[in-house]
Amino acid sequence: MSLYTLSHVVLSMIGIAVGWAALFGGPYSRRSPGLAALFLVSTLLTSLTGLGFLVATWRVGIGHVTAVLSLVALCLAFQARYRHRLAGAWRWIYVAAAVAALYLNVFIVVMQAFAKLPVLRKLAPSLDAAPFLATHLGVLAIFIVLGALAVRHAINAPANAPRPMPRPDAMLRFLTEWRFY
Repeated sequence: MSLYTLSHVVLSMIGIAVGWAALFGGPYSRRSPGLAALFLVSTLLTSLTGLGFLVATWRVGIGHVTAVLSLVALCLAFQARYRHRLAGAWRWIYVAAAVAALYLNVFIVVMQAFAKLPVLRKLAPSLDAAPFLATHLGVLAIFIVLGALAVRHAINAPANAPRPMPRPDAMLRFLTEWRFY
């Protein structure tokens, strides 16, 4: 495994672990804005390094499409959290976008597990095999349920509830001043 691949995998695992804790450990990571920032940055870097594999193959695959979709979701999440500071509808937009980015990261991990682990490869030798599809549908169902609950909580949370915000450093200041529209 090359250093580039290893760093991509490590960033992905950090993004998944921290994202799970930030999103589902506490609603839209109110209690720990540092976790939210680490999730967003590690998932952003995971998507960007994932697109770097395109240079090696020069073929667009499902991972590349997933990385682009994740970048779109992350643009919304960064915009909602750091530019609009989760005000009004941006609160649930942040939650939905962050859950989508986390799901897309997990989607690729499940796909890689079925491609790389011999035990899973025997169960599902192709992407249209029943065990592979059942696993993905199960993961998707979990994310839909937990994501809907998180969005519902974000919508129902009082507007004047205190929301600690991370102090902006140079990178976050750049992201808050950047206009995505």
